[in-house]
Amino acid sequence: MKHALIIGASGGVGGAIVGQLQAGHWQVSRLSRSGDGLDLTDEISVQDHMDRISGPYDLILIATGALEINGARPEKSLSQISAQAMMDQFALNTVGPALVLRHAKRLLPKERPSIIAALSARVGSIGDNHLGGWTGYRASKAALNQVIRCAAIELARTHKQAACVALHPGTVATKFTERYQTRHPTVTPAQAAQNLLRVITKLTPEQSGRFFDWAGKEIPW
Repeated sequence: MKHALIIGASGGVGGAIVGQLQAGHWQVSRLSRSGDGLDLTDEISVQDHMDRISGPYDLILIATGALEINGARPEKSLSQISAQAMMDQFALNTVGPALVLRHAKRLLPKERPSIIAALSARVGSIGDNHLGGWTGYRASKAALNQVIRCAAIELARTHKQAACVALHPGTVATKFTERYQTRHPTVTPAQAAQNLLRVITKLTPEQSGRFFDWAGKEIPW
């Protein structure tokens, strides 16, 4: 039986992935803020929760993040940038996943293939940015992509069969995207989970350190 750890398991995408993995007879460990009190913006909280688990896990998925934090909406221009709003974005979308990744070596097996993935966003791509705006969210996800890249390089030295990637789930119909669903085609959390798991199960170590969308197409950094 394969084992998975889902960080953010109470969210729309995370919860749907948990359900589909369990339906596929995976053993799933779940961590979330609402279910377990995990606060990714608090280093001590992350350390305490991660210290309680041992693995090894065939899949670790970080399915956390937020577009609006403490009521701050994405900036439409540079004039709307707020230091606190940007720091909040980085704390949750970048630093939190990085703190989880700090435990990756201990939680992934060395003797068999494994996957560690974090949900990023296409708007975090610097090369694909043609509209500007959303500076804090874009920057936090671009920084997350760099964290994933660094983690992949380091893991390759000790975990030859591991793949560490960033994933774009598309626009998923959840509270996370409620204000923005009319601008882009959306998918249900169940469909997003199915799409992501299809990509995840086909990943190879040669693809580690890269950024893929829900259809398995690579996104430029």
